[in-house]
Amino acid sequence: MATMETHIPAQPTAHVDTFARDHLPPPRLLPFIDYSGLPDLAYPPRLNCAVELLDRMAQAGRADRTAFVWDGGRWTYRDVVDRSNRIAAVLRDRLGLVPGNRVLLRGFNSPMMVACWFAVLKAGGIVVATMPLLRARELATVAEKAQVRFALTDHRLGGELDEARGMAPVLEHVVAWGTDDDGSLEAMMRGAQAEFDAVDTAADDVALIAFTSGTTGKPKGAMHFHRDVLAVCDTFSKHVLQPAPDDLFCGSPPLAFTFGLGGLVLFPLRVGAAAVLVEQPTPPNLLKAIQDHRASILFTAPVAYRAMPELMGGFDISSLRKCVSAGETLPLATFEAFRQATGIRIIDGIGSTEMLHIFIASSGDDIRPGSTGRVVPGYRARVIDEAGNPLPPGSVGRLAVQGPTGCRYLDDEERQRGYVLDGWNLTGDAYRMDEDGYFWYQARTDDMIISAGYNIAGPEVEGVLLEHPAVAECGVVGLPDPERGQVVSAFVVLREGSVPGEALVKELQEWTRAHIAPYKYPRRVTFVDALPRTQTGKLQRFRLRQPS
Repeated sequence: MATMETHIPAQPTAHVDTFARDHLPPPRLLPFIDYSGLPDLAYPPRLNCAVELLDRMAQAGRADRTAFVWDGGRWTYRDVVDRSNRIAAVLRDRLGLVPGNRVLLRGFNSPMMVACWFAVLKAGGIVVATMPLLRARELATVAEKAQVRFALTDHRLGGELDEARGMAPVLEHVVAWGTDDDGSLEAMMRGAQAEFDAVDTAADDVALIAFTSGTTGKPKGAMHFHRDVLAVCDTFSKHVLQPAPDDLFCGSPPLAFTFGLGGLVLFPLRVGAAAVLVEQPTPPNLLKAIQDHRASILFTAPVAYRAMPELMGGFDISSLRKCVSAGETLPLATFEAFRQATGIRIIDGIGSTEMLHIFIASSGDDIRPGSTGRVVPGYRARVIDEAGNPLPPGSVGRLAVQGPTGCRYLDDEERQRGYVLDGWNLTGDAYRMDEDGYFWYQARTDDMIISAGYNIAGPEVEGVLLEHPAVAECGVVGLPDPERGQVVSAFVVLREGSVPGEALVKELQEWTRAHIAPYKYPRRVTFVDALPRTQTGKLQRFRLRQPS
C-alpha cells in the first residue's frame, strides 16, 4: 500500500488529547508513505508498538530470557513487562495521564529508562525522550514546544528539570526514579498492579516525538507513529543487520537519539535478543562492556570507531561480529583501521531523526568501502537537482528518500516545507549514486565548499587528512575569502607527540595535495584541542564557521 498521508487516520484515534495529531503538517506537505516494498510492512490498523515489541515476545516463550544487562545486573523480558505495566498504571491512575498526553523522559541508558519508554506507550501517551546533557533552558523549550505536562527522570538528572519547571509552567508533574523517597517512581510502583491492559492505539497514532537541534539552534520535533517504530525494525534491522535471538547488542548513542533507540531497544527486542546498557559509553567503557558481557553487535559513531583500535590491546572483544556506524559519514581511513584491527567491516548507514532510522546501508560482502551502501529494502532513494528532477548516475545532487517512514515536524510548516518536496524527504545531504546503485556521500548540502568556482566536499578533505599519522580528528569547512569566495579551512586535533607549527601545516597541505585534486587542499589549518560535537558525537561544522 502506498499513500500520501493526511490528517485523517485510517482508524479512529485512541488519543483523548489530540494535540499531536492536530499539529501534524498540512496534507500538502506530508511525505509519500509506501508500505508496498515488503510484505513485513502490512501492519494491522490497530497497533500498540510497545505490546508488539515487548509483551508479544514475553508471551512467545521468551519471558525468562535476558532482555537487558548492565553492571548492576540483568532484567528478563518478564521483568521489563512487569515494571512497564506498573509505571503505566502510575501514569494513568496516580498522575492522571490520558491517551495522547506527552511524557518527557530524562535518563541515562538504563533498564528503568527503557521501562518508562514502554510504559508511556502502553498508557497511550507519547514519548518525548531527551538527551541527558540538556540544560534547563533546552528542556523548557522542548516542554513548551510539545506541551508536556508529565516528566519521568533519573533522580541524578532531576536538578535541571526542576529548574526547567520554572521556565515552562506547562510541566506540572515531575517524578524521579532511583531514590527511596515516598514520592519516587519506585514508591508509586509498589502500589500499582503488575497487569495492565495497554491502550488500543491506532497504527497511525503518534508514539514519539524525537527532538533534534537545527542549525539555528531551535529544536525540531519529529513525530513518528506506532507503525513507524516497527517499520524500522522490519526494514534495516531485518534485511541489512540481520540479528539473531542470541545476539547481545551494545552501543553508545543515548536512547533519546533514534540511532540509539533502534540499536539498543527496538532491534534487539524485535528478534528476542538482548542489549547491554552502558551509562557512560566512552570507547574504553564500550570495549570493557563488550569484553565483560560478550556483546556481538555494536552501535556507535565514527569518532569512537576511530579511537578504538589503539585501545583494543587491553580487551578481549572476540565476541564482536557486527558493527554499525551512523550520525555522520564514516571516513574510509577509519573503516580501514577498524577492519585491520578486528577483521570487521563496519556497516555505514545514513538515517535521520526525521526518518526515524537508517534507510541506506549495506552489510557483509555488499559493503563497498567508502560508500554508504545501497537503499535499504522497503525504501527508495534518488539524487535530484535543485528543481527536484532526478539526476543520472555519477551526478552530485540532493538525496531524496521515500519509504514506510517520513518527516512530520511538530507545528513547523517552514521546516516541513524545506524537508519534504513533492512527497520526497530531503535529508540535507549531497550524494552521488553510481551505476550499481551505491550511494557515495559528498557533504551536507549546506556544507559544500565553493572556492574559486570549484565545488569541494569538506568530508572528502577530512578523510585524506585523517590518513596522516599526526591527525587524530579534523573538521573541514569553507570560510569567507574576498578573492575565492570561500577557502578550504581545516581544524585539526593532533595525536599525542605531534608538534603543531608552520612546518606541520605545510606538511598537511602537501599531503592533501598529493592525495586529492590540488584545488581541494586546506589553505588554512588551525590546530585545536577538541572539535565541537553534539551529545551523539556528530561534528558541528556550523560552529567551526563561527568567528572565534
